[in-house]
Amino acid sequence: MGAYAEFHARSIAEPDAFWREEAGLVDWHRPFHQVCDFLRPPFARWFVGGETNLCHNAVDRHAATRSDAAALIYVSTETSQEKIYSFGELLAEVQCMAAIMQSLGVGRGDRVLIYMPMIPEAVFAMLACARIGAVHSVVFGGFAAHSLALRIDDARPKLIVSAEAGIRHGKEVPYKHLLDEAIHASTAPPAHVLMVDRGLHPGWDRVAGRDLDYAALRARHFGTKVPVTWLESSEPSYILYTSGTTGKPKGVQRDTGGYAVALASSMQRIYRGEAGGTMFSTSDIGWVVGHSYIVYGPLIAGMATILYEGLPVAPDPGIWWRLVERFRVS
Repeated sequence: MGAYAEFHARSIAEPDAFWREEAGLVDWHRPFHQVCDFLRPPFARWFVGGETNLCHNAVDRHAATRSDAAALIYVSTETSQEKIYSFGELLAEVQCMAAIMQSLGVGRGDRVLIYMPMIPEAVFAMLACARIGAVHSVVFGGFAAHSLALRIDDARPKLIVSAEAGIRHGKEVPYKHLLDEAIHASTAPPAHVLMVDRGLHPGWDRVAGRDLDYAALRARHFGTKVPVTWLESSEPSYILYTSGTTGKPKGVQRDTGGYAVALASSMQRIYRGEAGGTMFSTSDIGWVVGHSYIVYGPLIAGMATILYEGLPVAPDPGIWWRLVERFRVS
């Protein structure tokens, strides 16, 4: 029997011992006392009693020892912008976003809906929610007002984080008017909307008392230290909705500890990811692949991750492979 076959066989024959070892790939604030509670099938509770935090495992623990190492590589072929954030810089941006959210009354268990293009602030928002124990729900930027309203009604977010526009193949894709329509149609409108102004759609409408400027609040809160909120392993990390093509969208809720361990294990066992490497997932943060393998998975593994805004054929079909070469994607 080969090494992989033996490894897999042990996961089936001795699941508790196997996953107890895999749980060592992440940091625990408080150790768990049971690997898996499956007394209420089909619902399982993983790493019962343990306390951890996705943001700590993705950012803080790497910033503590490798602050200058690359963490988030943002490339937009739509706006010709690039920026590399080290783990230290990413930690500062995430803490700032977390401080902004807390100043708006967002706390543990509150929902935050994120309706954004593929820009760094979207990643900051996701990680900030994880940091303070809020539950994020990312809605793909391509969804129209009706689809967005359904998700607002179900998640009942305290805050929405958005941008005034995206851009696709050089053409502006306005977000703000769709967001306004969705909130108007919703039965559970948020108290605040945090807007990232990219300068793509000048003169977008601001709703007084509701819409807040991210740049202004960033200037006010940057440098604030926001401690990690440690969550029991089974507490939710995010809600992601099914497409709704066969009926009303259904919210799929992820836990915290089980998700962290599954990602850490898959990064090492499946993708052979190592700290200092670079991962490029060509998905979108609006989909589960984007959650797991653009944001959380690579960062938990200590890798740099590429956040790409653009098409695979623009400026030409070789763009992805030039990025692979340039950033030494492993």
